[in-house]
Parts: sequence; structure tokens; C-alpha cells
Amino acid sequence: MKTNLSSQITLNRVSPRYYRPENAFERSVLTRLEDIPTDIYESAEEGANYIACEIAQLIRDKQKAGRFCVLALPGGNSPRNVFSALIRMHKEEGLSFRNVIIFNLYEYYPLAKDAINSNLNALNEMFLNHVDIDKQNIFSPDGTIPKDTIFEYCRLYEQRIESFGGLDAVLLGIGRVGNIGFNEPGSRLNSTTRLILLDNDSRNEASKMFGSTESTPISSITMGVSTILSAKKIYLMAWGEDKAKMVKECVEGPVTDTIPASFLQTHNNAHVVIDLSAAGNLTRIHHPWLVTSCEWDDKLIRTAIVWLCQITGKPILKLTNKDYNENGLSELLALYGSAYNVNIKIFNDLQHTITGWPGGKPNADDTYRPERAKPYPKRVIIFSPHPDDDVISMGGTLRRLVEQKHDVHVAYETSGNIAVGDEEVIRFLHFINGFNQLFNNSEDQVITDKYTEIRKFLKEKKDGDIDTRDILTIKGLIRRGEARTACTYNNIPLSHCHFLDLPFYETGRIQKGPLTEADVEIVRNLLREVKPHQIFVAGDLADPHGTHRVCTDAVFAAVDLEKEEGAKWLKDCRIWMYRGAWAEWEIENIEMAVPISPEELRTKRNSILKHQSQMESAPFMGNDERLFWQRSEDRNRGTAALYDSLGLASYEAMEAFVEYIPL
Repeated sequence: MKTNLSSQITLNRVSPRYYRPENAFERSVLTRLEDIPTDIYESAEEGANYIACEIAQLIRDKQKAGRFCVLALPGGNSPRNVFSALIRMHKEEGLSFRNVIIFNLYEYYPLAKDAINSNLNALNEMFLNHVDIDKQNIFSPDGTIPKDTIFEYCRLYEQRIESFGGLDAVLLGIGRVGNIGFNEPGSRLNSTTRLILLDNDSRNEASKMFGSTESTPISSITMGVSTILSAKKIYLMAWGEDKAKMVKECVEGPVTDTIPASFLQTHNNAHVVIDLSAAGNLTRIHHPWLVTSCEWDDKLIRTAIVWLCQITGKPILKLTNKDYNENGLSELLALYGSAYNVNIKIFNDLQHTITGWPGGKPNADDTYRPERAKPYPKRVIIFSPHPDDDVISMGGTLRRLVEQKHDVHVAYETSGNIAVGDEEVIRFLHFINGFNQLFNNSEDQVITDKYTEIRKFLKEKKDGDIDTRDILTIKGLIRRGEARTACTYNNIPLSHCHFLDLPFYETGRIQKGPLTEADVEIVRNLLREVKPHQIFVAGDLADPHGTHRVCTDAVFAAVDLEKEEGAKWLKDCRIWMYRGAWAEWEIENIEMAVPISPEELRTKRNSILKHQSQMESAPFMGNDERLFWQRSEDRNRGTAALYDSLGLASYEAMEAFVEYIPL
């Protein structure tokens, strides 16, 4: 069973030539704007395995020499696959960690003595508890020490590192603001281990561990930039689209304290290891014509022309030969003869992505339409990772499909229970308890007992405590009710609302379990039942909480299994990927754009507002202070404005989709 197919989506639009050069000369040409050696892998797993093999070899070399191997390790999600690979090597290949010394890269401060949400605990759970390392060889900043001892403590931490001969290797992730460890923007090149105040972006990122920004410590004891750069080898790893902007700044930008990761350019043995998604903004991936001759296909030409429009400020049909020549695109003039020929090709290409018939227009010529005219009506499944992603991401298209008489099903993949605030539970408890008092003279003892029990738990609940199963069930019921209300508003029969409650999600924590066969089989059973002609799935791979990606992998894995078995329904099915509140597809990759009128946009907003628990009180709003309906409208209007700026039709808003073709 293939559970990571979403990691290969980018491959549909990137030639291997740009990330896997054939020889040293070609590599030097492609990477001439990169100031740190950078290797790009097709998936995070492949890149992580490379790093794990390098570290394993270092450990073995040190063992042969009878010496310690001193490593500095971070927490977070970035090293998770590296740790998994090292654990596998330990269990299957006999890799021993008896000679390994571990220094924790950072620790949150202040922490309570009994705090479970420490970075050291995360390292233990992800890695250290699963290998044969001597616990006396694990060193970490202490998040519980008194404030007046911090300075001396940090000095001794540096001294401890030196006592082992310094760091042999440091493993780093890169934060949303370009931080390494918790060296925030403004950190100096000569900084050593110290207490540092976390900025809002870093606290929001760390809140995944602590449950909310309010309960996240305001500072951290972190190794400094100088400490990190003193290591003999540094690996910077980054996975996923949300890292792409900072990877480019780090690798191709100037050395500056506003992007602390850029200091790695000054190290003579730093190495950046990323997947294709994280490499998306590097010049050789995003704008390869600026560093090499290109293998021009329709997608790359469209990318180049949209870029040219943006830097010249012109619509497509006003671009000139001079514009092409002055911006590195003379190859296209040689291929097509003139700017006009390229312009009209791309203009028509983009024009053909626009359709008011997302399910296909019956009895119409579909030669240049994104979707087929037949069959009509179509059976459609919209997979929604959380119980509101359907309306947030494609609420206008969903309603259009219903109005155009297609048979629309919505499959809510997870309960979404951890995204419901405790105050929502209390509100519903008051209602059901009041109902029991008014209409049943408080005779339903189950309601009375549960009311008392849950109210007591919530009153005594501490930061980091996991909700009881009863509370999680109530939170799930709240979200089910909201989803049903939104479906009814959009004229989708309740028999077509499917609550899959995939097991991977039900940990009660932000950190979810791995995707398993049980999850995939639930999705697969629905596909077999409905036999859809159209599937819509979340393609929001930069989702900061990761649930979208896992849910999409579950659908792709189920489709892959059906394909292997030769399922007949799949031969007449197309899969479309939408994006959610976080980002939109780049216009050069859009294959279907559905216009939304002002009235339809208002209706979409009303659909989103049916999910009341996800308004101001939702626990996981991310770094963006706008509410979900505001983000959605701004994104949809932005897409329409971009089409307008290119000289195409002007609409109020647009929802965009990219087709996924099963591998």
C-alpha cells in the first residue's frame, strides 16, 4: 500500500533534469545562484533516508576509531523521518548508538517541573527511547532553572559541548521566519547558547505542541548561531511547500541576520537537503530559463509567460519580442517565431481553464473544456479533511455542482474534534442539561451525571491535558451538526453526508497517528459504494497541521489499490485537487477555474458561517488573524484579479483546481 503518493504530486510539473543533474558541469550551471550545496529529492522520505545514512556512517566511523560521535538534534516534524530511518537501521542493521553523545538544540522556557510538552520529551518519544543510547550521554538545556542562573547555565552548556571535542554534526530544520533552532531574526553571527524571546511566528509554530499559543512558553534556551557553525558538518532539511520561500532566502539570498539560516552560507561543510516541494522557489526549479536552456513543455511555457507578465506589468497579449529578449526567454521566440505566437497560445490555454460547468456541460462540445460533457449527471465525491474544508475550499463549486443536477456526496474524513474549544462543549452541555430539567424534570440520570463529570474535568483541566473520550465525542458531534447544517443549506441530502472518522486522527492530540490500512479501507469502501465520476480532494500540502496531506494520501492510496485491481469505475473518473484556507494553486498550474458571482460568494460565506465552532474561538487559526471565510474570499478574489491582470475575463472571484492523474 502506497501511503505517500501526495509527495510525488510536484513531479507532474518538474523535469528531473533540474533537480537531478547528469554531471558536475550541468550541476554547476543549474546551481550557480545557490550559495550552499543543495540536494533535491523527489520525496521527504528519500531525502531523510540520505541524511540518516550519512549520520549512520559517521557513527560507525567514530566507533572504528574508538571515539564519541557528538550530535546536536532539533525537535519538531522536520527530523521525524530521519529518526525513523535511524531507528530502523538500529533494529534491522545493528546500528549501535552506544558511542553517541546527544545535545538538544533548544528547550522551551519556562517549563513546569512536570511539563510533558518539552522538546527533550519529544526527542525521546520520536527517537532516543527507541535506540540503545546511554541516557547519561543525552544533554539538554533545562527549561525549569531559576532565571538568575540562566547565564551561567548556558556558559556551562557550551563548555560541556567543548569537553567532548565539539559537535561532529548538527541536524537543523528551518522555521517560518528563517530561524535555525530558535535563533530568531536579529540573532548575531557570534551568538552562543542563550535565552531568547520567541516571536509570534515561532510561538504559533510551537503551539502545535502545547495546544494553544496562550499555553506556549514565551522563550527558549537555544544553541546560538556561533555554536551551530562550530560543528564539523551541518545538515539543513526542509520538507513541503510551506518551507519553499525560506529555503530560497537561505540558499540564494544574501547573508543577513534577518534570515539566520543564511549564515550557513559561511560554513565550509553545510549541506541543504530538501524535497521537490520545498525546492519550489529555487531558481532552477521555478525559473529554470534563468540558469539553463530548457525542455519547453506547455506547463513550463505557461509558467514563464505568467512570470513575464508579472515582472513587466503587462497582460499576455501586450508582451513584445523585446520583453522576451530582455528577460531570458529568447528561446521561446526561436521556437515560436514571434511573441504574438507564444502570447496567443498561452492566452487560449488559460482561457480554456475557465468554466462555469465544473461537472462538464451536457450536450456541449467539450474539446476545450476542463471536464467532459458525459456522463451526465455525474456521481461526485468531495473529500473534506475537516468538517468545513468542503465549503471553505470549494463552496462555490460545490453549490454549482448541486444546482447543475449532479449527484453530490460529501465525505468528511476526520471528526475535527480537537479543533473545538472547551467553551463550545460547555454551551452544549448547558443546553442538554437545561432540556433535561425543563422537559424531563431532571430524571435522565445519564445527562445529569455526565454534565457534572465533564464540567468538573474542564474546570480542573491543565495545559497539555488530553480530553476524555466523552469530551472528544461531544466535540465531534458539534462538528457533525455544523456539517449537516451546511449540507442542508447547500441542498445536499443528509444521506449523501458521510462521516468517515478516520482512525489516524483520533489521538486526542495535535500530533496524529500514521496512516494505516484501516484508514485507507474506509475510504476505499466509500469509493466502491458510490463509484464516482468525479473526486475532489484537498491538495493543500502546505497545510500547517498536516491533516490535509494525510487525508489526501488516504484517498490516493485507496484509488491506487482500486487501480491495481482493475476497478471499472475508475476508468471513467477524474480526480481534482482543491486548496483550502492557507494558499491557492499557482496560476500556471491551474487546470480548472470556476467563476463565482458576488451572490454566489455571499452564499459561500453563509455556508462557512454554519460552522460556528470554527469562528473566533477555534483553537488552530494559525498565523493568519483573518477568519476562515475572510481568508477564503480574499483568496478567491485574488485568483480572479490575477486572471484579470493577464487580460482574461474579469470576475468577482474564482475557485481553482488541478487534476491528479493516478501514478
